[in-house]
Amino acid sequence: MADKSRLSLNQITINAWSVREAVEGCARHGVPSIALWRNRIAEAGLAACVRMVNDAGLHVSSVCRGGMFPAATVPERARNIEDNFRAVDEAAALNADSLVLVVGGCVGLDLEEARGMVADGVAALVPYARERGVRLGLEPLHPMFAADRSVLVTIDQALKLAAPYDPAQVGVILDVFHIWWDPRVAELIAQAAGRICGFHVSDWLVPLPDTFLGRGLMGDGVIQIRKLRGLVEQSGYSGPIEVEIMNRTLWNSDPESVLAQVVERFEKFV
Repeated sequence: MADKSRLSLNQITINAWSVREAVEGCARHGVPSIALWRNRIAEAGLAACVRMVNDAGLHVSSVCRGGMFPAATVPERARNIEDNFRAVDEAAALNADSLVLVVGGCVGLDLEEARGMVADGVAALVPYARERGVRLGLEPLHPMFAADRSVLVTIDQALKLAAPYDPAQVGVILDVFHIWWDPRVAELIAQAAGRICGFHVSDWLVPLPDTFLGRGLMGDGVIQIRKLRGLVEQSGYSGPIEVEIMNRTLWNSDPESVLAQVVERFEKFV
């Protein structure tokens, strides 16, 4: 049984809630940590978000998200880097454990060219993040997202991209939805020791109702979540465990009920 003191609510799980509503919901349900999305931070204002999480005594496990480096033109790529600088500023202000990097897809680009742009983008971002005390978390996504969201699709790729940098500066985010299928998952999690800066949970439903909005509550699918959690902990990670579920049915449900289910399923299946 997972200890609720490890639970972090990734805000997108209850997408209808503002930052204030999510913070207040966590306080009511005894959830000690939260992960905030940048669009919601923008709506509320960064200073207000900092004040709200501090007043509630919440820990910020991550800011979602930076990345999205590839683009067809040099000016577009420069704008993407500039946006990542602002994401670093937000993570620093919130004292977040990491800034999650979803690195971007390859629409309109050669796949290897896009991956080169990702490497260049990370290299440009690292010095700025280091100055502000922000750890960057590379999140490999399931290969079905390679076209539009992330050309980084395996733990192995993420570790190779992170390798030139201090592990305290560039780590990896391991999300069970994206990594559970990999036949080398146990071996690669072991190789990630010292680099893991986030662990996210949900479940893979069968059949999968939607590639983006089809994640399930823990226990409703086929992922061996507790086994993966054990492997991650053997590799030294003992930080917050984010529940990150994009699901249209949950989004249309009563938020209080959804958060109660999140807590229950976390304690039972994580």
